Amino acid sequence: MKRALVSDIHGNLDALICVLADIQDQGIETIFCLGDVIGYGPDPQACIDAVMNFDLCILGNHDQAALFDPEGFSSTAERAIFWTRQQLECTDTNNADQKRRWQFLAELPRTKQVGDYLFVHGSARSPLNEYVFPEDIYNRRKLEKIFSLIPQYCFQGHTHIPGIFTEDFRFLSPAEVNFKYQLTDEKSMVNVGSIGQPRDGDCRSCYVILDDADNSIEFRRIKYDVSLTSQKIYDISDLDKFLGDRLHDGK
Repeated sequence: MKRALVSDIHGNLDALICVLADIQDQGIETIFCLGDVIGYGPDPQACIDAVMNFDLCILGNHDQAALFDPEGFSSTAERAIFWTRQQLECTDTNNADQKRRWQFLAELPRTKQVGDYLFVHGSARSPLNEYVFPEDIYNRRKLEKIFSLIPQYCFQGHTHIPGIFTEDFRFLSPAEVNFKYQLTDEKSMVNVGSIGQPRDGDCRSCYVILDDADNSIEFRRIKYDVSLTSQKIYDISDLDKFLGDRLHDGK
């Protein structure tokens, strides 16, 4: 079976539509989302509606923050969360759709294990909130603790920076492996990147195709109309213009 693994959509419907089109072109029917469906972006309702059709969705920290009071967020992120919550509570929305979206978010699991594969948003140690950055390969104690909690392979998002962490403390970017990688008997963590707000200097959306048959992965980069999404953000006074600007830079 081949699975498409997406993460960190962040209310960016334009990016999500393009990625879903590519997933369909690849003949893949199974889609897992690793959290943060909402937050930052201008189309939270439509993004939730789309993800409801996926085979799995994990709870992200922005998803949780929309349900409860946000803690530990920047002022820009916090404002976006409160605006997102207003959209989900909008009285102009069909009441049944409104309840369905809230129920969907409230029932999202924090983790999911399928055989040797563990799916989380942040890390195996702290599924919602822990960031695992490329530079953490120099923090051996941190990585050793996280790897000890991984059955064999862990797929995650949260940092918006795609790549592979190996148990011998290497980080491999998608470009370094020519966007394809063969998982081995060695434990690995794979960050699948971000659909709605990439932060690796490439403004294109990123997702991963996982092939269960041979434990191989492929990173896919997909173009979308960044200017369209950024303009939507600029037109919403409660969303910081910085959130639109950064989409162009992939940072």
